Amino acid sequence: IPELAQAKGVQQPRVHFWDVFDHSIKTVVAVDFLLGQGTWEYAGEEVLAAVPWSDALSQHFERGVSSGSTRRSTLKLAALLHDIAKPQTKAIDETGRARFLGHAKEGADIAVSILERLRFSAKEIKQVEVMVIHHLRPTQLSQYEVPSRRAIYRYFRDAGEAGVDILFLSLADHLATRGQHLDLAEWQEHAQIVEYVLARHFEEESLTVPPKLIGGHDLINIFGLSPGPEIKRILEAVREAQAAGEVTTREEALAYIEHLLTSP
Repeated sequence: IPELAQAKGVQQPRVHFWDVFDHSIKTVVAVDFLLGQGTWEYAGEEVLAAVPWSDALSQHFERGVSSGSTRRSTLKLAALLHDIAKPQTKAIDETGRARFLGHAKEGADIAVSILERLRFSAKEIKQVEVMVIHHLRPTQLSQYEVPSRRAIYRYFRDAGEAGVDILFLSLADHLATRGQHLDLAEWQEHAQIVEYVLARHFEEESLTVPPKLIGGHDLINIFGLSPGPEIKRILEAVREAQAAGEVTTREEALAYIEHLLTSP
C-alpha cells in the first residue's frame, strides 16, 4: 500500500509515542489485544481489565460483513488506514504544533480508493469508510464526562452499527498513541465512557433507534406543512427529543412539534 508507506517518518505531536506509520501498525496490534486475540507489551492486566466485554460484543465482532470477512477483520482494516491522510494534511500551527485538520474525511476517501483497488467487497469498503471518517467521534462525545443521551443518539445516527466498532477503534487508537507512556487513570476514564455508551446501545434500543411516533404525512395533514426539507428537520428533532426522554408518546410528539412551529 504506497499510501501507507508515505506515513513513514511523519512525526506527530509529543503525546504520540510513534510516527504515523508505526502508530497505524500498532493500532492493528492494539485491536487484536482488545478483542482477546493478542498481547500488548506496553500494558499490564489492569489495562485489559478496564476494557468492556460481553457475549453481545463477542457476537458482534464475529458477525460476517461479506464472504470471508467479519466485523473483527474490517475493524483491523480501519485501524490500519484510520490515519492514512495524515501525511497529506499535516500542517504546523503558529505554536509549532503539528495539526492534521480534515484527515478523517480525506482519509476515508483514500481508504475507499485503496480498498477498491485491492478489490474488497462494497460492504467491507463502506464499513471501513464509516469507521475512518468517524474515528475521532468517540473522544468528541464527552471529553471524558458522561455523554448526554442526545450525543449518544447523534453518534449512532451517524455511525450506524459501525458505532460499536468505532468505540473499540478509539480505544486501540488511544493505546497506539500513548505506547509505554500510557496514563492508567486517563485510560480507565476512556474505557468507562466506552462502556457507558455501549450499555446504552445494547440495553436501550429506544435511545439509539427511537420508535416511530409520527411521520411526514402527519406534518402535512395536521400542521399544513408542504413536503420539503423542513419536514425532515422536524422529524429529526422529534427523534432527538425521544432519545433525550423528552418525548415518549404520539401526543407529546405533536405538542413538541407545535412548540417548534410556534416558537420564535
